[in-house]
Amino acid sequence: MTEVLFDETTRRKLEQIMLAAPRVRSGAIRGERRSSKRGTSIEFADYRNYSPGDDLRRLDWNIYARLERPLTKLYEDEEDLAVYLLMDASASMGGSGLPDLPPEWDKFTFARRLLAGLAYVSLVSNDRLMVTALGGRGGQFGPARGRPSGPRLLQYVNGLKAEGANDLNAVLRDFAMRLVRPGLVILISDLFAPNGFMDGLGGLQAKGCEIVVLHLLAPDEIEPALTGDLRLMDIETGAPQEVSIDPGLRELYMRRVTEWRDSIRAECRKRGIHYQFADTSTPWERVILTSLRREGVVR
Repeated sequence: MTEVLFDETTRRKLEQIMLAAPRVRSGAIRGERRSSKRGTSIEFADYRNYSPGDDLRRLDWNIYARLERPLTKLYEDEEDLAVYLLMDASASMGGSGLPDLPPEWDKFTFARRLLAGLAYVSLVSNDRLMVTALGGRGGQFGPARGRPSGPRLLQYVNGLKAEGANDLNAVLRDFAMRLVRPGLVILISDLFAPNGFMDGLGGLQAKGCEIVVLHLLAPDEIEPALTGDLRLMDIETGAPQEVSIDPGLRELYMRRVTEWRDSIRAECRKRGIHYQFADTSTPWERVILTSLRREGVVR
């Protein structure tokens, strides 16, 4: 059964916004993207064939009356944006660790809803969208454009699984090497990456991309409720670790997590990378509608 990733009210809110990447070089081809300069004068440039989902206000009804052929107007300041959504699909993304937490707090559920929401915004804006699952067996969706691709997108996102290990640096470098056209890259991950990830992001920046890192952690990863003598298992490698957790060690763990997040934020800021942290107990749509709007990535 297909999971409902977002409701009608959220869908309408997502249709009112668009993704922005002012640092990316201009689009390689003319597009039908909504202008970010609403209310200003924009110069007519060309026509293209009408596609289902296009804004009917852009149809040239005079030409349609003469030729019985629907054509959509394009304007000089409207260029298509290449959007690359990269989601970590390794096993560490797959569970909160505690069965009594609400299902919507699950990292992978939260990540897939974020992914679907961002992808939907991109399709509605007629961006050139590509979605890639890093790790797991999800593969790739796209390139795609326009509302008609929505059902296939949701089917793809619903089919994603979190499994296996992931060398985030290696997969990001590989993606950068294969990238032909610069664009907006949004990485969704818990950033549990023993080999790091900054070199991979640097490779994407070298290709002219603007980068957003959405860093996700579940509440029990921020403030664990576990105490006592425990045998912990690495979900990706299966390696065991015997630990004894007392209040002092728990406090040290939480302080280290905060320092880790702060160090990532500082390094991203230094490199000109947008960074947003999200606790999965917060509403996922707030990340798109509020946090990314403050970053200037959403308008």
